[in-house]
Amino acid sequence: MNGTMAASSNRIMLGPLVAAIDQGTSSTRFLVFNAKTAELLSHHQVEIKQSFPKEGWVEEDPKEILQSVYECMDRTCEKLTQLNIDISNIKAIGVTNQRETTLVWDKETGEPLYNAIVWLDLRTQSTVERLINKTPGRNKNHLKHKTGLPISTYFSAVKLRWLMDNVEKVHEAVLSHRAMFGTVDSWLIWCLTGGKKGGVHCTDVTNASRTMLFNIHTMDWDPELCKYFDIPMEILPKVRSSSEIYGLMKSGPLTGVPISGCLGDQSAALVGQMCFKDGQAKNTYGTGCFLLKNVGTKPVMSDHGLLTTIAYKLGRDKPACYALEGSVAIAGAVVRWLKDNLGIIQTSTELEELAADVGTSYGCYFVPAFSGLYAPYWEPSARGIICGLTQFTNRSHLAFAALEAVCFQTREILDAMNQDSGIHLSQLQVDGGMTSNRLLMQLQADILCIPVVKPSMPETTALGAAMAAGAAEGVSVWSLNPEDLTEVTSEKFEPQINPEESELRYARWKKAVQRAMNWETTEPVNNGNEETSIFSSVPLGFYILGSMFMLIGAKYIAAGQK
Repeated sequence: MNGTMAASSNRIMLGPLVAAIDQGTSSTRFLVFNAKTAELLSHHQVEIKQSFPKEGWVEEDPKEILQSVYECMDRTCEKLTQLNIDISNIKAIGVTNQRETTLVWDKETGEPLYNAIVWLDLRTQSTVERLINKTPGRNKNHLKHKTGLPISTYFSAVKLRWLMDNVEKVHEAVLSHRAMFGTVDSWLIWCLTGGKKGGVHCTDVTNASRTMLFNIHTMDWDPELCKYFDIPMEILPKVRSSSEIYGLMKSGPLTGVPISGCLGDQSAALVGQMCFKDGQAKNTYGTGCFLLKNVGTKPVMSDHGLLTTIAYKLGRDKPACYALEGSVAIAGAVVRWLKDNLGIIQTSTELEELAADVGTSYGCYFVPAFSGLYAPYWEPSARGIICGLTQFTNRSHLAFAALEAVCFQTREILDAMNQDSGIHLSQLQVDGGMTSNRLLMQLQADILCIPVVKPSMPETTALGAAMAAGAAEGVSVWSLNPEDLTEVTSEKFEPQINPEESELRYARWKKAVQRAMNWETTEPVNNGNEETSIFSSVPLGFYILGSMFMLIGAKYIAAGQK
């Protein structure tokens, strides 16, 4: 009863609220924040199923993604009503999303033409090899001067090319001018603003900059890039800033509320962590791991395997800010793999307990290159390996090695970032689901040899989208002036091991990474037309010849005994 009275008395004090749709790789969330204090008032989360039709393929159902958004919205609004909070105070909705995940749908029926191909999917490896082969000097950085990106399975253009080449429905819809392409943000905004009945087909600059079709200097789709991938520009969404009114909600409890913020999840986390100054950086630990550093209004090209990407553009008339990004494909996904594929843990908290029990990997190193290696290698042929095993190694050591792997991958990116910028980070700001693992955070500080700072409110990705939506022209309920921003409370993890020990472990990790390289290749095993003979293996040849002589000898002996 007292709680209800307290909520009722707070009701007038709350003022404007801003909501955020956070559509990630493994779940969808809907969160509502107080625009004045940035306090999280309520939220709801729904898990998303992933399907793996073939080795290296990762798909999700676009309709399930959309349905999960509606469900999260409805449940959150119910929770707010139970708290006696008036949902009519929600003045804007922001969208943040898993990036690079690629969808094509029919604008006349509103139906998806295929499942969403998820960002870490590897089916386009042969497409990527074909594209690289046609560049001068077989250079994977051939388009980097325009896109800031290497040619890789990671980005949307190669996924879209695969869909057009391999899915008849997509091919036909493109020819008959019915196809619409988008990343998850575009699909959601189009559906939520009316779908086939006048839905808005748009994306923002941060998501567009991950497609390989967007020129990060002109800030628009590039005709030459579209020609390179042979993709018609008419199927692409209109590119907008990250903070403006795109359209209004057309159904559900929030009908009429403007959707006015849109940021790819990593850019949203950068905004939510208030990294608005040149040189500030954050690392997000989700399905993958993503370290972004704000480099200001001029793009910085990396010489050490990092991406140059759009950090944000917070308004139509505001300048775009750029970031250097290091992307790791497998972070939280390694926990899911240990749980679902190996069955050595039941929950993610169990991983922390197992690892804490031993406090060491006992020389075991785990390179989880399930989708090749992203930054700083960009090597799709790498595959996961576990090495340094002895008879003493047990599942606790493997759990520790899995956590260490996340930290080592971050260290590789931070080293590249320090080399590119010439400025060494004095501390690392972190967020994302895995940061609840205190052992991981301590390990990260030990391996980086710098403090790791974690905000007490971990939902920084959703907060960033809410900030962009609330600050949009025509909404203006959230001030992004530095003096108005809420001070974030945080916890700091200081390094606790000596740097020599840290360097020794890191050197071993680098050795393990080299073992994982060039594992999977589409080239035949034999070079040239040499026929393989069983005798080309000397030990095998000796074994077979020896066996033949023994058989002949046995026959003679048997004949003599008759």
